[in-house]
Amino acid sequence: MSAALGVLASTLTIALVWPQVWLSCRHRRTRGMSPTGTWLAVALNACWLVFGLLTGDPAQIVTNAVVGAANTGLLLALLLTQPHLRSRGVLLRTASGALCLVAFAVGSGLVVVLLGADPAAVAGPVASAASLVGAAAALPQPVSLLRDRTQDLSGLSPARWVLGAAANAAWAGYGWVLGQPSVWLSASVGLGCSLVVCAVLRHRRPTAAPAPWSSPRPRAPGVAATGVVPQPSAGRQLSDARPVLVAA
Repeated sequence: MSAALGVLASTLTIALVWPQVWLSCRHRRTRGMSPTGTWLAVALNACWLVFGLLTGDPAQIVTNAVVGAANTGLLLALLLTQPHLRSRGVLLRTASGALCLVAFAVGSGLVVVLLGADPAAVAGPVASAASLVGAAAALPQPVSLLRDRTQDLSGLSPARWVLGAAANAAWAGYGWVLGQPSVWLSASVGLGCSLVVCAVLRHRRPTAAPAPWSSPRPRAPGVAATGVVPQPSAGRQLSDARPVLVAA
């Protein structure tokens, strides 16, 4: 049972990020994405990857290695398409927590590798930190959507959040079966937040940014809607030319 849930959770988690990667990295559409949530997603993948390495859990290792690479690509796309997010003040506000979590995860791994600490003893605090931060990291996106009901949602992929709800449900069941409260509690909070985002996207369809050539150009006087300038008839051309010939 646990093996089947682990495979299902890993498959859904790996699949859920790619609709958003296609939208943001391929089409450069990032409007509506939470910068804090994007930073924390990368940090959480690093933290759960370290947890998987410490406990020898292949589901955690494979999932967070692949999804971590994809979330890093999403973070880069977000920073490239919205330059104001790279300012010092914004980075201090949105990235500081994620950087602290990455430092904690890497430090925990180094304690085991360099000092020979017991992996199981170190994995507990790593999982607790990842669980608490993961629950908090799921909140910025739905809170942002609920607070600002007029923001552009063209950068959010509905498929990503539907798959996210399914993946969190699978991880909650996986953690429950294995008796890992840190896993199923974090996944349960993520499930609730994913359902909120799905509901918002269902009622507020994302609006694509208008193309730069979509606005109609001002029409010149006498130009028809087809863009063809009306030409005078041959008889009128001849009558207009007669005074010129006579004058000559």
